[in-house]
Amino acid sequence: MKQRDPLLPRRVLLATVGMLLAGVSLGFFKRAYFGVDPYQCLVNGLANVIPINFGTLYMLVNLAQLVLVYFLDKRYIGISTFINLFLLGYMAEFSENLLAGWFGDLALGGRVAFLAVGIVLSCFAAALYYTADLGVSTYDAIPLHISDCKPKLFGRVLPFRVVRILSDLVCTVVGVILGAPAGIGTVITALFMGPLISFFRRTVSEPWLRRGTGGAAT
Repeated sequence: MKQRDPLLPRRVLLATVGMLLAGVSLGFFKRAYFGVDPYQCLVNGLANVIPINFGTLYMLVNLAQLVLVYFLDKRYIGISTFINLFLLGYMAEFSENLLAGWFGDLALGGRVAFLAVGIVLSCFAAALYYTADLGVSTYDAIPLHISDCKPKLFGRVLPFRVVRILSDLVCTVVGVILGAPAGIGTVITALFMGPLISFFRRTVSEPWLRRGTGGAAT
């Protein structure tokens, strides 16, 4: 009989909170008007050539990636993957509309604050659902899979944070080519999301998951 995972309740909590915060973070990004994160830049670029609403387009793009991830590495597919697939785009729309109703149009200082909140929330959310190990978003699965394959550049193995930076840059470039609005927020997230996600995993989510278990984590 398969032994019950004693950390499962914590992992489910991490995954759920992480996905909710990921959706909220997108609302902050959009209301800041400094450019969205690299993946949303890609989807926004696609929205310029595919005339359907953002939530539905986001779901369809993720569904296409899900097929790719299924053949690359099924380990990254789980409950978090499907929460992201079916709900995150709509959660982002809801968050953006809610923030617009509460705060209206922001002055420069407010936009900077919203950008900072969006970046921190996005990276913190990713750290939570990475650590939960109950599946990740289809976009996150691809750099994680590439990182697991230990790619090398100039004879040195590239760590996850570098692979993530490269994948973010590719999404940004493609999105901009397709006419998506990019800004300082897009550049910042493309360069720093990987390191900041790694920081939150190391200092917050992984220690919390292991707390009270003698250091053993799944």
